[in-house]
Amino acid sequence: MSENKQDLSVGIVGLGAVAGAHIEAFQAVTGANVTAVSSRRPQNEAELASTYGQPLRSMGSFQDLLDDPDIDTVDICTPHHLHTEQAIKAAEAGKHLIIEKPVATNWEDALRIEAAVKANGVQAMVCFECRFSAQFSLMRSMLDQGMVGNLHYAEIDYFHGIGPWIGQFPWNVKKEIGTSSLATAGCHALDALLFLMGGDVVEVTSLSTKSQSEIFEPYEYDTTCVTLLRFKDGRIAKCASAIDCLQPYYFHVHLLGSHGSILDDRFYSHKLDGLKRSKWSKLETSLIDSGDVSDHPYQPQFQAFADSTHAGKSMPRTSLEIAMVTHRVMFAADMSAAEGRTVRLDELPLK
Repeated sequence: MSENKQDLSVGIVGLGAVAGAHIEAFQAVTGANVTAVSSRRPQNEAELASTYGQPLRSMGSFQDLLDDPDIDTVDICTPHHLHTEQAIKAAEAGKHLIIEKPVATNWEDALRIEAAVKANGVQAMVCFECRFSAQFSLMRSMLDQGMVGNLHYAEIDYFHGIGPWIGQFPWNVKKEIGTSSLATAGCHALDALLFLMGGDVVEVTSLSTKSQSEIFEPYEYDTTCVTLLRFKDGRIAKCASAIDCLQPYYFHVHLLGSHGSILDDRFYSHKLDGLKRSKWSKLETSLIDSGDVSDHPYQPQFQAFADSTHAGKSMPRTSLEIAMVTHRVMFAADMSAAEGRTVRLDELPLK
Protein backbone atom coordinates (compact mmCIF):
# COMPACT_ATOMS: atom_id res chain seq x y z
CA MET A 1 0.00 0.00 0.00
CA SER A 2 2.12 2.90 1.24
CA GLU A 3 5.35 1.32 -0.04
CA ASN A 4 4.79 2.57 -3.59
CA LYS A 5 4.13 5.99 -5.05
CA GLN A 6 0.65 5.22 -6.37
CA ASP A 7 -2.20 7.31 -5.05
CA LEU A 8 -3.91 6.00 -1.95
CA SER A 9 -7.35 4.65 -2.81
CA VAL A 10 -9.84 5.81 -0.19
CA GLY A 11 -13.19 4.16 0.49
CA ILE A 12 -15.68 6.14 2.58
CA VAL A 13 -18.24 4.45 4.82
CA GLY A 14 -21.22 6.64 5.69
CA LEU A 15 -22.49 9.21 3.20
CA GLY A 16 -23.74 12.19 5.16
CA ALA A 17 -22.65 15.82 5.12
CA VAL A 18 -19.22 15.13 6.59
CA ALA A 19 -18.49 12.53 3.88
CA GLY A 20 -19.26 15.14 1.25
CA ALA A 21 -16.78 17.52 2.88
CA HIS A 22 -14.16 14.75 2.90
CA ILE A 23 -14.72 13.97 -0.79
CA GLU A 24 -14.40 17.63 -1.73
CA ALA A 25 -11.22 18.01 0.34
CA PHE A 26 -9.60 14.94 -1.22
CA GLN A 27 -10.17 16.43 -4.68
CA ALA A 28 -7.46 18.98 -3.81
CA VAL A 29 -5.07 16.41 -2.31
CA THR A 30 -2.05 15.02 -4.13
CA GLY A 31 -1.38 11.32 -3.58
CA ALA A 32 -4.84 10.13 -2.48
CA ASN A 33 -8.27 9.84 -4.08
CA VAL A 34 -11.71 8.81 -2.89
CA THR A 35 -12.74 5.99 -5.22
CA ALA A 36 -15.62 4.20 -3.48
CA VAL A 37 -18.40 4.71 -0.95
CA SER A 38 -20.44 2.41 1.26
CA SER A 39 -23.78 3.55 2.62
CA ARG A 40 -26.79 2.02 4.35
CA ARG A 41 -28.85 3.38 1.46
CA PRO A 42 -28.36 1.99 -2.09
CA GLN A 43 -26.41 4.49 -4.21
CA ASN A 44 -26.69 5.10 -7.94
CA GLU A 45 -23.19 5.61 -9.36
CA ALA A 46 -24.39 8.10 -12.00
CA GLU A 47 -26.04 10.19 -9.28
CA LEU A 48 -22.92 9.95 -7.14
CA ALA A 49 -20.80 11.26 -9.99
CA SER A 50 -23.23 14.12 -10.58
CA THR A 51 -23.41 15.04 -6.90
CA TYR A 52 -19.70 14.87 -6.09
CA GLY A 53 -18.18 15.73 -9.45
CA GLN A 54 -16.15 12.55 -9.79
CA PRO A 55 -16.71 8.85 -10.44
CA LEU A 56 -17.34 6.80 -7.29
CA ARG A 57 -17.98 3.09 -7.00
CA SER A 58 -20.95 2.16 -4.83
CA MET A 59 -20.09 -0.80 -2.61
CA GLY A 60 -22.89 -3.15 -1.63
CA SER A 61 -21.78 -3.33 1.98
CA PHE A 62 -19.03 -2.29 4.36
CA GLN A 63 -17.63 -5.80 4.11
CA ASP A 64 -17.40 -5.41 0.32
CA LEU A 65 -15.33 -2.29 0.95
CA LEU A 66 -13.00 -4.22 3.23
CA ASP A 67 -12.71 -7.14 0.80
CA ASP A 68 -11.73 -4.93 -2.13
CA PRO A 69 -7.93 -5.19 -2.62
CA ASP A 70 -7.86 -1.87 -4.49
CA ILE A 71 -9.01 0.02 -1.39
CA ASP A 72 -6.13 0.66 0.97
CA THR A 73 -7.65 3.39 3.18
CA VAL A 74 -11.03 3.40 4.92
CA ASP A 75 -12.55 6.76 5.89
CA ILE A 76 -15.17 6.32 8.65
CA CYS A 77 -17.92 8.96 8.50
CA THR A 78 -20.75 7.04 10.16
CA PRO A 79 -22.61 7.92 13.40
CA HIS A 80 -20.37 7.68 16.44
CA HIS A 81 -21.57 4.37 17.89
CA LEU A 82 -20.51 2.54 14.71
CA HIS A 83 -16.91 3.76 14.69
CA THR A 84 -15.39 1.15 17.00
CA GLU A 85 -16.32 -2.04 15.19
CA GLN A 86 -15.79 -0.50 11.75
CA ALA A 87 -12.34 0.79 12.70
CA ILE A 88 -11.27 -2.54 14.20
CA LYS A 89 -12.49 -4.52 11.18
CA ALA A 90 -10.76 -2.13 8.79
CA ALA A 91 -7.47 -2.35 10.71
CA GLU A 92 -7.72 -6.14 10.75
CA ALA A 93 -8.26 -6.04 6.98
CA GLY A 94 -4.97 -4.14 6.66
CA LYS A 95 -6.55 -0.81 5.70
CA HIS A 96 -5.23 2.56 6.76
CA LEU A 97 -7.76 4.56 8.76
CA ILE A 98 -9.31 8.00 8.80
CA ILE A 99 -11.81 8.23 11.66
CA GLU A 100 -14.21 11.07 12.34
CA LYS A 101 -14.31 12.15 15.97
CA PRO A 102 -15.05 10.74 18.43
CA VAL A 103 -13.34 7.45 17.59
CA ALA A 104 -15.57 5.68 20.13
CA THR A 105 -18.30 6.37 22.68
CA ASN A 106 -16.26 5.10 25.65
CA TRP A 107 -12.62 4.76 26.69
CA GLU A 108 -12.53 0.97 26.60
CA ASP A 109 -13.58 0.90 22.92
CA ALA A 110 -11.03 3.58 22.07
CA LEU A 111 -8.34 1.34 23.57
CA ARG A 112 -9.61 -1.57 21.44
CA ILE A 113 -9.19 0.51 18.30
CA GLU A 114 -5.69 1.56 19.33
CA ALA A 115 -4.74 -2.09 19.96
CA ALA A 116 -6.06 -3.17 16.54
CA VAL A 117 -4.16 -0.39 14.77
CA LYS A 118 -0.91 -1.30 16.51
CA ALA A 119 -1.36 -5.04 15.95
CA ASN A 120 -1.91 -4.59 12.22
CA GLY A 121 0.65 -1.87 11.56
CA VAL A 122 -1.66 0.52 9.72
CA GLN A 123 -1.72 4.31 9.66
CA ALA A 124 -4.58 5.88 11.62
CA MET A 125 -5.70 9.48 11.74
CA VAL A 126 -8.53 11.18 13.65
CA CYS A 127 -10.42 14.17 12.26
CA PHE A 128 -9.37 16.78 14.77
CA GLU A 129 -8.79 18.97 11.73
CA CYS A 130 -8.82 22.25 13.69
CA ARG A 131 -5.14 21.60 14.47
CA PHE A 132 -4.50 22.23 10.76
CA SER A 133 -6.49 25.48 10.63
CA ALA A 134 -4.75 28.75 9.91
CA GLN A 135 -5.89 30.05 13.31
CA PHE A 136 -4.40 27.31 15.44
CA SER A 137 -1.34 26.87 13.25
CA LEU A 138 -0.60 30.57 13.80
CA MET A 139 -1.15 30.33 17.54
CA ARG A 140 1.07 27.26 17.80
CA SER A 141 3.77 29.12 15.87
CA MET A 142 3.48 32.15 18.15
CA LEU A 143 3.85 29.94 21.21
CA ASP A 144 6.81 28.08 19.71
CA GLN A 145 8.53 31.42 19.08
CA GLY A 146 7.87 32.68 22.60
CA MET A 147 5.68 35.59 21.54
CA VAL A 148 3.53 35.40 24.66
CA GLY A 149 5.92 33.42 26.84
CA ASN A 150 4.93 30.35 28.85
CA LEU A 151 1.21 29.69 29.16
CA HIS A 152 -0.19 29.27 32.66
CA TYR A 153 -3.90 29.48 31.80
CA ALA A 154 -6.06 28.86 28.75
CA GLU A 155 -9.73 28.70 27.98
CA ILE A 156 -11.03 27.35 24.70
CA ASP A 157 -14.78 26.96 24.37
CA TYR A 158 -17.20 25.58 21.80
CA PHE A 159 -20.60 27.23 21.29
CA HIS A 160 -22.70 25.72 18.50
CA GLY A 161 -26.41 25.04 18.72
CA ILE A 162 -26.99 21.62 17.15
CA GLY A 163 -30.74 21.66 16.69
CA PRO A 164 -33.22 20.33 14.10
CA TRP A 165 -31.62 22.54 11.45
CA ILE A 166 -28.53 20.31 11.54
CA GLY A 167 -28.67 17.04 9.60
CA GLN A 168 -27.25 14.90 12.40
CA PHE A 169 -29.83 16.08 14.94
CA PRO A 170 -32.17 13.01 14.78
CA TRP A 171 -29.40 10.61 15.84
CA ASN A 172 -27.22 13.06 17.73
CA VAL A 173 -29.87 13.48 20.43
CA LYS A 174 -29.53 9.83 21.46
CA LYS A 175 -27.24 9.11 24.41
CA GLU A 176 -26.05 5.88 22.76
CA ILE A 177 -24.73 7.85 19.76
CA GLY A 178 -24.12 11.48 20.72
CA THR A 179 -22.72 10.43 24.13
CA SER A 180 -22.05 13.91 25.56
CA SER A 181 -21.66 17.55 24.61
CA LEU A 182 -17.88 17.11 24.54
CA ALA A 183 -17.91 13.84 22.61
CA THR A 184 -20.27 14.90 19.87
CA ALA A 185 -18.71 18.29 19.13
CA GLY A 186 -16.99 20.13 21.97
CA CYS A 187 -13.99 17.81 21.76
CA HIS A 188 -12.74 20.07 18.94
CA ALA A 189 -12.23 22.81 21.54
CA LEU A 190 -10.72 20.40 24.05
CA ASP A 191 -8.34 19.05 21.43
CA ALA A 192 -7.31 22.57 20.38
CA LEU A 193 -6.64 23.39 24.04
CA LEU A 194 -4.37 20.37 24.40
CA PHE A 195 -2.66 21.22 21.10
CA LEU A 196 -1.65 24.57 22.58
CA MET A 197 -1.18 23.65 26.25
CA GLY A 198 0.19 20.12 25.96
CA GLY A 199 -1.38 16.84 27.03
CA ASP A 200 0.01 16.30 30.54
CA VAL A 201 -3.37 16.66 32.30
CA VAL A 202 -3.52 14.98 35.71
CA GLU A 203 -7.11 15.68 36.77
CA VAL A 204 -10.38 17.19 35.57
CA THR A 205 -13.51 18.52 37.23
CA SER A 206 -16.60 18.88 35.09
CA LEU A 207 -20.19 20.08 35.55
CA SER A 208 -23.01 19.68 33.06
CA THR A 209 -26.56 20.88 32.49
CA LYS A 210 -29.00 21.37 29.63
CA SER A 211 -31.21 24.05 28.13
CA GLN A 212 -34.91 24.21 28.99
CA SER A 213 -35.71 25.21 25.41
CA GLU A 214 -38.24 22.94 23.68
CA ILE A 215 -35.92 22.94 20.67
CA PHE A 216 -33.32 20.86 22.51
CA GLU A 217 -35.75 18.78 24.58
CA PRO A 218 -35.14 15.58 22.52
CA TYR A 219 -31.57 15.33 23.81
CA GLU A 220 -31.10 12.36 26.15
CA TYR A 221 -27.97 13.82 27.76
CA ASP A 222 -26.71 17.12 29.13
CA THR A 223 -25.88 19.46 26.29
CA THR A 224 -23.79 22.08 28.09
CA CYS A 225 -20.72 21.35 30.19
CA VAL A 226 -17.72 23.14 31.61
CA THR A 227 -14.48 21.35 32.47
CA LEU A 228 -11.55 22.54 34.58
CA LEU A 229 -8.20 20.90 33.85
CA ARG A 230 -5.11 20.73 36.03
CA PHE A 231 -1.78 19.92 34.40
CA LYS A 232 1.16 18.08 35.92
CA ASP A 233 3.20 21.27 36.28
CA GLY A 234 0.39 23.20 38.00
CA ARG A 235 -1.02 25.05 34.97
CA ILE A 236 -4.81 25.19 34.66
CA ALA A 237 -7.33 25.51 31.85
CA LYS A 238 -11.05 25.60 31.15
CA CYS A 239 -13.11 24.13 28.32
CA ALA A 240 -16.82 24.77 27.91
CA SER A 241 -19.02 23.03 25.36
CA ALA A 242 -22.58 24.10 24.58
CA ILE A 243 -24.52 22.47 21.77
CA ASP A 244 -27.84 23.88 23.02
CA CYS A 245 -27.06 27.59 22.64
CA LEU A 246 -29.17 29.92 20.51
CA GLN A 247 -26.51 32.23 19.10
CA PRO A 248 -24.03 32.43 16.22
CA TYR A 249 -21.27 29.81 16.20
CA TYR A 250 -18.36 30.81 18.42
CA PHE A 251 -15.03 29.04 19.03
CA HIS A 252 -13.65 31.09 21.92
CA VAL A 253 -9.90 31.21 22.61
CA HIS A 254 -8.09 33.04 25.41
CA LEU A 255 -4.47 32.22 26.27
CA LEU A 256 -2.51 33.85 29.12
CA GLY A 257 1.29 33.72 29.05
CA SER A 258 4.27 35.17 30.91
CA HIS A 259 4.88 37.74 28.15
CA GLY A 260 1.42 38.36 26.73
CA SER A 261 -1.99 37.04 25.75
CA ILE A 262 -3.99 35.87 22.77
CA LEU A 263 -7.75 36.46 22.51
CA ASP A 264 -9.43 34.97 19.42
CA ASP A 265 -7.88 36.96 16.55
CA ARG A 266 -6.11 39.53 18.76
CA PHE A 267 -2.94 39.52 20.83
CA TYR A 268 -0.69 41.55 23.09
CA SER A 269 2.99 40.85 23.68
CA HIS A 270 5.52 42.46 26.03
CA LYS A 271 8.16 41.16 23.62
CA LEU A 272 7.26 43.69 20.94
CA ASP A 273 8.26 47.27 21.55
CA GLY A 274 5.72 49.92 20.60
CA LEU A 275 2.47 48.02 21.12
CA LYS A 276 -0.24 49.89 23.03
CA ARG A 277 -1.05 48.16 26.30
CA SER A 278 -4.56 49.60 26.17
CA LYS A 279 -5.40 47.97 22.84
CA TRP A 280 -5.24 44.56 21.26
CA SER A 281 -3.32 44.07 18.03
CA LYS A 282 -5.05 42.16 15.25
CA LEU A 283 -3.97 38.76 13.99
CA GLU A 284 -4.81 38.57 10.30
CA THR A 285 -5.83 34.93 10.01
CA SER A 286 -8.85 32.80 9.14
CA LEU A 287 -10.82 31.89 12.24
CA ILE A 288 -12.69 28.67 12.93
CA ASP A 289 -16.01 30.49 12.94
CA SER A 290 -18.46 28.06 11.38
CA GLY A 291 -19.94 24.71 12.31
CA ASP A 292 -20.42 23.90 8.62
CA VAL A 293 -18.07 20.98 7.94
CA SER A 294 -17.49 22.31 4.42
CA ASP A 295 -15.59 25.18 6.08
CA HIS A 296 -13.30 22.91 8.10
CA PRO A 297 -9.60 22.58 7.16
CA TYR A 298 -9.74 18.97 5.99
CA GLN A 299 -7.58 19.55 2.92
CA PRO A 300 -4.27 20.30 4.70
CA GLN A 301 -4.96 17.48 7.15
CA PHE A 302 -5.69 14.96 4.39
CA GLN A 303 -2.61 16.12 2.47
CA ALA A 304 -0.51 15.45 5.56
CA PHE A 305 -2.13 12.02 5.83
CA ALA A 306 -1.27 11.16 2.21
CA ASP A 307 2.28 12.47 2.53
CA SER A 308 3.04 10.72 5.82
CA THR A 309 1.47 7.44 4.72
CA HIS A 310 3.48 7.38 1.47
CA ALA A 311 6.60 8.15 3.47
CA GLY A 312 5.87 5.44 6.02
CA LYS A 313 5.82 8.00 8.83
CA SER A 314 3.32 8.66 11.60
CA MET A 315 0.62 11.22 10.91
CA PRO A 316 1.58 14.64 12.39
CA ARG A 317 -0.73 16.50 14.80
CA THR A 318 -3.76 14.19 14.51
CA SER A 319 -2.51 10.61 14.62
CA LEU A 320 -4.63 8.16 16.59
CA GLU A 321 -1.91 8.10 19.24
CA ILE A 322 -2.16 11.87 19.74
CA ALA A 323 -5.96 11.84 19.56
CA MET A 324 -6.10 9.22 22.30
CA VAL A 325 -4.75 11.83 24.72
CA THR A 326 -7.72 14.07 23.96
CA HIS A 327 -10.18 11.19 24.21
CA ARG A 328 -8.80 10.17 27.60
CA VAL A 329 -9.29 13.68 28.98
CA MET A 330 -12.74 13.85 27.37
CA PHE A 331 -13.97 10.60 28.88
CA ALA A 332 -12.52 11.59 32.26
CA ALA A 333 -14.50 14.84 32.03
CA ASP A 334 -17.69 12.94 31.20
CA MET A 335 -17.05 10.66 34.19
CA SER A 336 -16.54 13.70 36.42
CA ALA A 337 -19.81 15.30 35.35
CA ALA A 338 -21.74 12.04 35.74
CA GLU A 339 -20.32 11.20 39.18
CA GLY A 340 -20.07 14.71 40.59
CA ARG A 341 -16.41 14.53 41.55
CA THR A 342 -12.89 15.32 40.39
CA VAL A 343 -11.44 12.52 38.25
CA ARG A 344 -7.73 11.76 37.98
CA LEU A 345 -6.51 10.72 34.56
CA ASP A 346 -4.84 7.64 35.99
CA GLU A 347 -8.34 6.30 36.71
CA LEU A 348 -8.57 5.65 32.97
CA PRO A 349 -5.85 3.04 32.32
CA LEU A 350 -3.78 3.34 29.17
CA LYS A 351 -3.93 -0.42 28.46
